[in-house]
Amino acid sequence: MKLKRRQFLFLSSLSTVGTGVLALTLAHQHGETNLVELATAATPAKKDLLLRFVSVADTGTGARGQYAVAKAMTLYHKRNPYDLVVLAGDNIYNNGEIEKVNAVFERPYQDLLKQGVKFQACLGNHDIRTENGDPQVKYPGFNMNGRRYYTFRRNSVQFFALDTNSNADWKNQIPWLERELSSSDAPWKVVFGHHPIYSSGVYGSNQAFIKTFTPLFKKYGVQLYINGHEHSYERTRTIDGTTYLICGAGAGNRPVGRSEWTGYSTSNLSFAAYEVYPDRIDVSAIGTNHRVFDRGIIKSSK
Repeated sequence: MKLKRRQFLFLSSLSTVGTGVLALTLAHQHGETNLVELATAATPAKKDLLLRFVSVADTGTGARGQYAVAKAMTLYHKRNPYDLVVLAGDNIYNNGEIEKVNAVFERPYQDLLKQGVKFQACLGNHDIRTENGDPQVKYPGFNMNGRRYYTFRRNSVQFFALDTNSNADWKNQIPWLERELSSSDAPWKVVFGHHPIYSSGVYGSNQAFIKTFTPLFKKYGVQLYINGHEHSYERTRTIDGTTYLICGAGAGNRPVGRSEWTGYSTSNLSFAAYEVYPDRIDVSAIGTNHRVFDRGIIKSSK
């Protein structure tokens, strides 16, 4: 059957549209969505959004990988504004030298810092190699205000930053954490530190941390623990009410496996983004290609 030119062009356009829809459908089925494509589409206003923030760790190299993740964080900020970054340790490689802070923090994130985005840091194992990390604790850009462990609140979310290093003040830190958790009336409680509790990466799960922290998290309704140290991304399924999320591929990466409690894991360079609502936290893992490669939902424990 011969087709007139107008009929042929019409059918060709339908085929092109169909291919695009199929591609987007397959991308959604695999949990991967292009942020630029989403930004060009009309989306409903998120009227009940309480807070948006991101997290990243093991960043402080000043090398190409860090800049690639920082660029992705900046693009995400343009499409989905946020003013808080949880910086989960190893902020300055290799030995925590504060004189490198311009090269490994201020320059890579200058676009975000100029727009008033606040980084809340904790100390990693590399950070304590120089003066036990004290210069970083006092550095204004990390917003630790001279404290190695501390808490702050944003809207309905209370954050608890920990020093998880082996030489931390464990005698006082654990009782402090329990006091702060028990007295908090925040609907959402987020704890972050550098070292993993559950992990399928190079270092694996920390049995001592599981014994120390998980009973507290369960007792006081901590819904999310964020960490680095493993240079990979891993989101667990909910374990006794808590989701454990590793976002340590902020500049470099290492292999990661899977465990029976793993929701998603990959070694892709990436950061994690969180949208907090009254009844849930939506988690998106975003790579340097600006694609969302994992989505998770953390439900309220109330």
